[in-house]
Amino acid sequence: MAERPRVALIVEMSTIYGRRILEGIVEYTRAHRPWSIFLEQRELRAPPPPWLLKLRWDGIICRSTTPALARAFARRRLPAVDLNDLYAGLGVPRIWSDMQAIGRLGAEHLLERGFRNLAFCGFSGETWSRERCAGFRAAVPATGSEVSVYESPWLAHHAPDWDRDQRRIRDWLRALPRPLGVMACNDVRGQQVLNACRNLGVAVPEDVAVLGVDNEQVLCELCDPPLSSVEPNPRRIGFEAAELLDRRMRGERVAGVERTIPPLGVVTRQSTDVLCIDDADMAGALRFIRERACSGVTVAEVADRVAVSRSLLERRFRKYLGRSPQVEIRLAQLKRVKQLLAETELPLEAIARLAGFVHPEYLSVVFKRMVGRTPGEYRRQIVRRVR
Repeated sequence: MAERPRVALIVEMSTIYGRRILEGIVEYTRAHRPWSIFLEQRELRAPPPPWLLKLRWDGIICRSTTPALARAFARRRLPAVDLNDLYAGLGVPRIWSDMQAIGRLGAEHLLERGFRNLAFCGFSGETWSRERCAGFRAAVPATGSEVSVYESPWLAHHAPDWDRDQRRIRDWLRALPRPLGVMACNDVRGQQVLNACRNLGVAVPEDVAVLGVDNEQVLCELCDPPLSSVEPNPRRIGFEAAELLDRRMRGERVAGVERTIPPLGVVTRQSTDVLCIDDADMAGALRFIRERACSGVTVAEVADRVAVSRSLLERRFRKYLGRSPQVEIRLAQLKRVKQLLAETELPLEAIARLAGFVHPEYLSVVFKRMVGRTPGEYRRQIVRRVR
C-alpha cells in the first residue's frame, strides 16, 4: 500500500449530516497518518460516481452502498466501510445512527413537557424514518391513546407535490386532539409541520409542539417559530468509520461489524419550549411572556392580558411552575441575553436594550445572580468552547 493510502469518500455534502460525517473523518486523519482523499460534490441518494470502480483504491467510505455495490467491493477485496441508512446485512462493516434511540429521545422530550397526545410525521419507504418512528412509538406509555402517524414519499418520483402534501399534513393535524406533541422524522419534515400549523392558525408550542431531527441550525432557526431538534452524532460516525477503515487497510480482519451511534441529545428551541398545562389562562400568560418579555413587559400587563388578578396569576405560576411570573419574565430575557452573547459581538449596552433591560448595569446584576457568572465571563466561556 502507498505511504498515503488512496481513499474515496462517497458521502453527500448537500446535508448537514453528511458534512458532519466528513468533519469526523477529518478529525481522525489529522490525528493519524494522512490520506490522499478523493471527494466530489454529491447530493443525498446520488448514485455512486462512474469512476468509483474503475480506479484503484486502498479504501472506501460509502454512504451510497447498495447490495450490488457491496458485492463489487467483495469481489475486488476492497476495504470499505458502509454508512448507508437503507440496507442492512450487506456483508460490509457498517456504522450508522441508532435510529430507534433517536425516536425514543424525541418521545421522552415531548413527554417530559407534559404532552400525552403524541404523533409522528415521517416519510414512507425510508428505513431511517421507519426506525425513528418505531423508537418513538415504543417510548410512549400505553395510556390508551394511539400514536397517530402521517407518512408520504420523500425523494421518489411519485412523491406528492409540496402544496398537496402540505394540505394533507394540515388535514391530519386538524383531526388530532390537542395539546399535541409531534415528532418529525427530520428537520425538513419539521418545517413542513410548522407551516401546516401556521396555516391552521394553531399556536406553537402551546397547542402543538414540534420536534425535528438533525439539528440543521440554519433551517431550524429559519422556521417560525425556531425548531427544536434531536441531534444525532454523525461526526462520531465519521471518526469511527475512518478508524475502522484504517484498521482494514492495515490488514486487520474486522468483517461483520454493525455499529450504531446514539444521538447527542435534544437542542431545545421555541417550537417545544413549553410546559403542557391544562389551564388556558396559564398557557396564554406564558405565550404573552414569551412574545413580550424582551419588550419590557410587566407582571401587571400579563395579568391584564389574561384577565385575572395579579394574586391569582402569582398562585397559578407557583402551582404549575414553582416560580413567580416575574422570574419567568427574567428567564425569558436571560435566554435572549445568552443567545446574543454567544452569537453576536454586540456590546452589553445594546444587548440590554434588545433584551428589555433599561440599564446594562442592572442586566449584569441579574445575570450574575441567576446564571452565576457575569455576562463577560459567560461570553468568554462560550468562545473558548467553540474554538
